[in-house]
Amino acid sequence: MLSAVASSSRHSSLVSFASQRSFATQAICNPRVSANKERLIILGSGWGGYQLAAKVDRKKYDVTVISPTGYFTFTPLLASTSVGTLEFRTALEPVRRLKDCKFSLARAQSIDLKAQTVTLLSAVPNPTDGNFSTSPPPRAVGAPPPNDSSTLPKPVPKEETFTMAYDKLVISVGAFSATFGTEGVYEHAHFLKDVRDARAIRKRILDCFERASQPFVKEKEKRDLLSFRVVGGGPTGVEFAGELCDLLSTDMKRIYPDLAQLATINLYDVAPGILLSFEESLRDYAMKQFAREGVSIHPNSRVLKVGDGWMDIEGEGKLPFGLLVWSTGLQPNPLIDSITGVSKDPRSRSLHTDSSLHLLDKEGQPFPNVFAIGDNSIVKDGPRLPATAQVATQKALTLANNLNNLVNNKPEKPFEFESAGSMVYLGNWRAMIDRSGPDVKGIKGKDAGASAWFLWRSAYWGMTMSWRNRFLLSVYWGINLLTGRDISRF
Repeated sequence: MLSAVASSSRHSSLVSFASQRSFATQAICNPRVSANKERLIILGSGWGGYQLAAKVDRKKYDVTVISPTGYFTFTPLLASTSVGTLEFRTALEPVRRLKDCKFSLARAQSIDLKAQTVTLLSAVPNPTDGNFSTSPPPRAVGAPPPNDSSTLPKPVPKEETFTMAYDKLVISVGAFSATFGTEGVYEHAHFLKDVRDARAIRKRILDCFERASQPFVKEKEKRDLLSFRVVGGGPTGVEFAGELCDLLSTDMKRIYPDLAQLATINLYDVAPGILLSFEESLRDYAMKQFAREGVSIHPNSRVLKVGDGWMDIEGEGKLPFGLLVWSTGLQPNPLIDSITGVSKDPRSRSLHTDSSLHLLDKEGQPFPNVFAIGDNSIVKDGPRLPATAQVATQKALTLANNLNNLVNNKPEKPFEFESAGSMVYLGNWRAMIDRSGPDVKGIKGKDAGASAWFLWRSAYWGMTMSWRNRFLLSVYWGINLLTGRDISRF
């Protein structure tokens, strides 16, 4: 059963760059390894890209995954990692663990559909430039800037670009967090789409408590520092609020007994309520659960501007915060904006595909060897599906089967979405599961409370991509139950 949590932002990337540094920008870096194998390039290592790379027959295709991160992020667990319930590596799957799959740490800059090439920019810092860092590489071009840029390596020089040729290309670079033009969000808010975001949030929470514990800090500043605000009433924002509530009511209450009682959590959304994709009785349950836990819900709230430690709400004025988490939707990856000569959705600017997931040109004709899956694409004239993990995963599985069948000259099958429903964690061992929608396949129903929490954890445990991480999940959930969360500040 899959969550309605939006699939994490998918990025773009490349293979064995170290040996190609001296090549000119337009040099073709990936000659065909075997005359019997087509070169399949997958841009992105998110829900779509990683699943496709794992399921496509790598004995039939010379597969290269291109991503600036080097890992797949299991996004439904990010809220747990951001408060120390789980450790960061429980939500990560390295791409290089995929057998017979090449990988390169790079960002796709442009695609030449006629020449069948992709131009890439290395995302690998040079360890000899005097700024070697073990921190993750910076975000892709156009993404929200990291919240702690001082720990990141210097940008890679522009000339460190190279070109790769493909026989088949899959675009699965995902999307970025949308700000809807709100001033100051990129500079002062935190997002929750990648493990680096979760790490920055955890550090910020601990910084707020440590600062508030200093003897010279006045009462008002303490309350401001311990004011935690979340913008976005979808599953991501709600789950983070629930996880944060657990942290404050347990570990922080034990470690900072005088400060924990000053902490507040406020959840804002421009819509008239939260979790609007869920059935009405479940939404009411979530509101009552949050009210019991002290989480304040503010519907119909529009953020006008965000500054250093404050946010301006229409009709309310400036409100202070120690941490602001922003989760309000998606905007296109800059790579998608740069692709010309193709059909795009006028509202979301996503790429149009046919039912077999082929990219469409402006006349609506499919490119036979270029495909698009994940948050950066929608099926033209098909049902408008949400940008969620389960949609991206099912597209990846459909495309993997089609690619495997093409080698054997078998016909392609159209993509058909089968909803598994939605689920969300609310805190205090309570969750909700909604399988009442008309598009849900199989047994229909809904559940809320402790039983739904058990199914929520069980589902995520089963959906985890490797037995290694299933083992780690079991271990850290057990440690958390027995000894509490890890609140190390690093």
